[in-house]
Amino acid sequence: MKPRTLRLLDDKADFGAAAEAGRNPAGNADSQLLDAYSSAVSGAAEKVSPAVVNVRVHHARQPDPRRPAGGGSGFLFTPDGFILTNSHVVHGASKIVVTLLDGRYFEADLIGSDPDTDLAVIRIGAAGLAAAALGDSRAVRVGQIAIAIGSPYGFDYTVTAGVVSALGRSLRSVSGRLIDDVIQTDAALNPGNSGGPLVNSRGEVIGVNTATILPAQGLCFAIAANTARYIAGRLLRDGRITRGYIGLAGQNIVMPRRLVRFHRLGPEAALLVAAVEPGSPAEKAGLREQDLIVAWEGRPIAGIEDLQRALSEVQPGTAANVIVIRGTEKLTLQVTPSDRPSRH
Repeated sequence: MKPRTLRLLDDKADFGAAAEAGRNPAGNADSQLLDAYSSAVSGAAEKVSPAVVNVRVHHARQPDPRRPAGGGSGFLFTPDGFILTNSHVVHGASKIVVTLLDGRYFEADLIGSDPDTDLAVIRIGAAGLAAAALGDSRAVRVGQIAIAIGSPYGFDYTVTAGVVSALGRSLRSVSGRLIDDVIQTDAALNPGNSGGPLVNSRGEVIGVNTATILPAQGLCFAIAANTARYIAGRLLRDGRITRGYIGLAGQNIVMPRRLVRFHRLGPEAALLVAAVEPGSPAEKAGLREQDLIVAWEGRPIAGIEDLQRALSEVQPGTAANVIVIRGTEKLTLQVTPSDRPSRH
C-alpha cells in the first residue's frame, strides 16, 4: 500500500480536496483494508489472551529464593489446567508459578519436558479455564498474518503482529538437536515471549514462540503447532520423549506429480534431506542431501512429523528400511538409529 502524506489544511482549496478525497473509492478501500487488518488482529488477540499465562520460575540455589530467577510465557491448551511452554523456560526450576489473565496465580507441576524440541507441559490445579485451540500448521502459508502474545520483559499480555516469513526452517535446540519444521515470522519477539502462542487471524495456535536472532530484526521463530500437539500428547502419556537418532535435517516438500506416478507412490508430499551430519547413522546408511525420503519400514513419510513419529517409536540399534528417491531412482537403504550422542 502506497504511503499517504498528511499535511495541515489551511485554505478552502485544501478543504475541497479533502472532501473530494473522502469521496474517493480508492481511499475508502484503503481504509477498509486497514480496518479489516486491525479487526483481525484485535479479534484474535481477544480470543486467545484469556488462555495465555505468565510463567515465573524459581531455582533452589538462587541468591534470593523469594524472587523469581526467570520466566516466560505459556498457554492453556486444555480447560483443566494443562499448559504448553518452552523447555528452556522451566528447565531446572524448583518452583513454577503461573499467573492468569484475571490475576489469579497458581503453583504449577512439571508434567514433562523435551529439550530436543524445546517444549514442555506444566499443569495448574484449576478447571473450567479458557483454552487455546491448536491449529493445523500444515495449512500455514507464507505471507499470512501471524500474531504473537506473551509477556516480554514482564509486560503481561503484549500483542505483536506480522506475517509468516518462511516455513520449514531448522533451529538448533539447547540439547544440540535440530528442531525441524520451524515457522519464521517477523512478529516482534523479546525475552519473555518464549513459550507463548503464535496464532493466525482465526485465533488458532499455529506455533509456540521459541527464539529470536539478536541483534537481527524480524528474525523470530516458533515451533510448529503440529509438532507441539504430538509432543504434548507424548509428554502427557509418558512424561518424557525417547527417540532414535539418525542425524539429518529435513524439509517438507511436494513432489512433482510425474515422479509420484512413475514410482506409484501414495502421498505427493515427502521429506527432503537438507543436511546430513558427518559420522551419523544417516551418513553411514548412504543418505545424501537432496534425497527424498518417502517411506520408513513400509510407512509413508509425508514430512518431518512422520519421520519424528517413526523415530520416537523405534529402539536405538534396530535397523529400519528407508525408501528414498534420488534423482529419478527409487532406492532402499538400511538405517540403524542410535542413541543421541552427548554434547558438552
